[in-house]
Amino acid sequence: MLFEDPAEFAAAVPQGRALMGLDLGEKTIGLALSDRLLSTATPVHVIRRKKFTTDARELIQWIGAREVGGLVMGLPRNMDGSEGPRCQKARAFLRNLTPLTDLPMTLWDERLSTVAAERALLEADTSRKRRAEVIDQVAAAYILQGALDRLAHIRKDTP
Repeated sequence: MLFEDPAEFAAAVPQGRALMGLDLGEKTIGLALSDRLLSTATPVHVIRRKKFTTDARELIQWIGAREVGGLVMGLPRNMDGSEGPRCQKARAFLRNLTPLTDLPMTLWDERLSTVAAERALLEADTSRKRRAEVIDQVAAAYILQGALDRLAHIRKDTP
């Protein structure tokens, strides 16, 4: 089920289960995973995109193997906050994924996540080849970490 409200999403995530962050691109899907305390995001994998059914099957395998309790998909808004074709693709991907899993899902504004990931990799003196291999999963970790930080505030403010 897709939740627009972060508080509703937080309430739907089962206790003690990790969240998975997704950075949906044209050629790849970056994956990141949180710890079970929902405090830290870690880059884990990149799915090379083929077609939706193949991509979804691989994603579902990762979800099952890692006992994921919810999904956070990056929403690539324009810098002015408007939504373009890439946002429509992200929403469509989650809509198509909904019949395949009963996990709670939400969208997270991912503006500048790839820029931040690139900067972090440059600061770590990562080679150009290695950056190209991991940039999407690192961007997914930035997306997921932003959502985790927001969820921590929601949990703190909820009696």
